[in-house]
Amino acid sequence: MNIETKELRELFELANQIGNKRYHKLTHQDFENYRKFDYWRYINGDYECGTTQESKDWVKENSDWHCPICEYHYSDKGGKTIDHKLPRSQYPWLSMEFKNLWVICKACNQEKGEMHWYEYEHYIFVRNPDLYLCVKAARPNLLLKSLKD
Repeated sequence: MNIETKELRELFELANQIGNKRYHKLTHQDFENYRKFDYWRYINGDYECGTTQESKDWVKENSDWHCPICEYHYSDKGGKTIDHKLPRSQYPWLSMEFKNLWVICKACNQEKGEMHWYEYEHYIFVRNPDLYLCVKAARPNLLLKSLKD
């Protein structure tokens, strides 16, 4: 299946189809991974991005000085955050799947909230069309391919 040629609606349906199959089969390990993410990201009640050495290293390796969405310097937008492309509230088993994570500024993360990726992509297309190509370039294609396999 070639995900790159799919329309937004088709990608949204595919993600939901995969998600609905998987959601009903959550395992004990899925919940452990979900809790591990909280520890990895938020240790000692500190809600800054990359609070364990491992997560700090991951953030350094997977970001530069600018948000991939708005292209502002992180320090100009309240700092950086580790975000899930497919929200962990809907896909808890993907909370530690690194293909599902990216580093974005706090402002963009707050705007995205718990939106599903394709819902968010549509939101950006309608409300901030000048940012759409940046968001489209960050689609979780590798993640969807790995889920499909």
